[in-house]
Amino acid sequence: MKSIKTYTVEEAKRRLENYCAYQERCHKEVVKKLQGMRMIPEAIDVVVVHLLEHDFLNETRFAKTYVRGKFRVKKWGKRRLELELKKREISRFNRLEAFKEISEADYLSTFHALAEKKAESIRETNPLKKKKKLADYLLYRGWESHLVYDKVHELIK
Repeated sequence: MKSIKTYTVEEAKRRLENYCAYQERCHKEVVKKLQGMRMIPEAIDVVVVHLLEHDFLNETRFAKTYVRGKFRVKKWGKRRLELELKKREISRFNRLEAFKEISEADYLSTFHALAEKKAESIRETNPLKKKKKLADYLLYRGWESHLVYDKVHELIK
């Protein structure tokens, strides 16, 4: 029978320090990782407090980094970002702080560039189907519906 590796609190602290130093993490990811290491709830609390005290774990920093990264790389809109942060149980205050990382000008210019690029790439002759494909694409990426529908009507006649 395969033996399951067990960890002391000190070993868990070191492992999670490396885990958090490699990439920003939210509390939920850290707790899930510790549960996967079969740590008891009391030990999980001790490790999380240690990570917080030594600034390995910082939810505000995580939220800001997450929003900046997903916006710049994946071109996600605010609705999608909000949903993903809520899924990770990030507080309302930290979500609002994170959205300050995106300037309104950057947000709109990214949206317009993404919409125009996608509209050009859709190989559909029926204008209604083309509008639907473009709208679905932009809505899935989390852009606000009023922006999406205005842009779809502007680009596809």
